[in-house]
Amino acid sequence: MKLVFATNNQHKLSEIQNMLGNSFQVLSLADIKCDDEIPEDHETLEENASQKAHYIYEKFGVNCFADDTGLEVAALNNEPGVYSARYAGSSRSSEDNMQKVLDKLEGVDERSARFRTVISLIIDGEEKQFEGIVNGDILNERKGKDGFGYDPIFQPVSYDVSFAEMSLSDKNKISHRGNAVRKLVEYLLK
Repeated sequence: MKLVFATNNQHKLSEIQNMLGNSFQVLSLADIKCDDEIPEDHETLEENASQKAHYIYEKFGVNCFADDTGLEVAALNNEPGVYSARYAGSSRSSEDNMQKVLDKLEGVDERSARFRTVISLIIDGEEKQFEGIVNGDILNERKGKDGFGYDPIFQPVSYDVSFAEMSLSDKNKISHRGNAVRKLVEYLLK
């Protein structure tokens, strides 16, 4: 089965294709010749994921899914949340975003956080949503070279390494996106 994943983020695409195996062929926006700036202008992850999926389904008529992910830091009133990608500005720089979180948590002992992913799937006009969460803490400094986004400063509960120090397969077993994708796959295979 072919499904369009409403992204051109190669990290996300390979992460998801790795989890889906050969059961599904995941196409990117580039694969369907979509270079539109897809709107995501809502205040919640759920609304943004839904907005992106509906945009692709309505414009291209293909079964698809879209996700929105946020890092929610307890001591920062769940910031950056829905603004995670552009927390430090419109440049969407992971380095700047991480630095802003680290600066805001300077001297703060309470460093619990969670990554949350919401996936909106649309098949033949029917929409379903799936949520994945992983709890952890924000480290005092970056650790590791792998992963992307906030991975170097996020350490999941019960682990002594950051997401950026884990192999892709180990991260997928516990990650927010992994948890949401497993729910998606379970649903698709029913």
